[in-house]
Amino acid sequence: MSNKKKLSLIALLSTILIMGVFTSSAVAEWKPAGPIKLIATFRPGGGVDTQARLIAEELQTRHGWKIIPENVAGKGGILGLKAMKKGPNDGTVIAMTASEALGYNMIVSKKSGLKLDDFTGLTTTALAQMGIVAMTGKGWKTFHDVVNIAKKGQKIRFGAMSQKLADIAYLLGKAQGVQFNIVSVKGGRAVMNGLVAGDLDVGFVAGIQAKAVRAGDMVNLASAMSIPLTLSPNAPLMKEFGVEFDGDAYFMFAAPAGVPKEAQQAIIDAIVEIVQDPSTKAGGYIKKSFGKATTLNGAELNRFLDDQYQASNKLLKAVSQ
Repeated sequence: MSNKKKLSLIALLSTILIMGVFTSSAVAEWKPAGPIKLIATFRPGGGVDTQARLIAEELQTRHGWKIIPENVAGKGGILGLKAMKKGPNDGTVIAMTASEALGYNMIVSKKSGLKLDDFTGLTTTALAQMGIVAMTGKGWKTFHDVVNIAKKGQKIRFGAMSQKLADIAYLLGKAQGVQFNIVSVKGGRAVMNGLVAGDLDVGFVAGIQAKAVRAGDMVNLASAMSIPLTLSPNAPLMKEFGVEFDGDAYFMFAAPAGVPKEAQQAIIDAIVEIVQDPSTKAGGYIKKSFGKATTLNGAELNRFLDDQYQASNKLLKAVSQ
């Protein structure tokens, strides 16, 4: 090996070691002033609540932080965000939510008085694998099959777990010249139950369908994201049906505005370390349900939240036309 290559390798290894020391020292140096209240902004049993509790358990084990999980659900995560906003901004109150709560849901909840500047985005944990799902027994391979049947006059009951997804379902029908019977339900589990019971024909589900899809009981007819589904990469995207909007949503942590940088970095590093480790309960759950951990933070997360907020305004305008 040439001296130049040796020097480059040494520099690279030094950089990695320095980054590792910096990351671990951020967690080691910061200590919360007391127990950390972790607010899950959606009901028990869903992806937000499950991840919040598994991550809380591992944070206590690894760092000795006392974590107190609490569910404050309602209005698409808005009630939980309002509760968090009232807490201290010293790192002892954080929330796990879905990014949709900091975009579309915040805009439509006019009485909430919330705005993006009220919060500090910490880190995402995973990109929800949002798909349009049906029972395999229906015989449909893609959402094109659903559209063709709807055009022949068959009524399609379309389950949506949020108003944003209901709006996207409406635009899907409008673009294809059909009218879906959109059924609003509370959570992806309710959509799954509706499909199994035969009360729904298709519906949006955000990752918990993975086990049923692998087993061949359900099929992802389309990706409701801007990118292909990890489990069903050949499923068509929304743009194939004339809709520019998508259901991209991240599971994420946030805190009140003004949290000190040292506290932010320590909490981010601790969470990222856990969710990227598939040997932990949290990391294993994320890998099984969503394919992999996806951790946006800092400027990258702020950019996503800003873009999402603007896209939500465009979506509302499109629906009103």
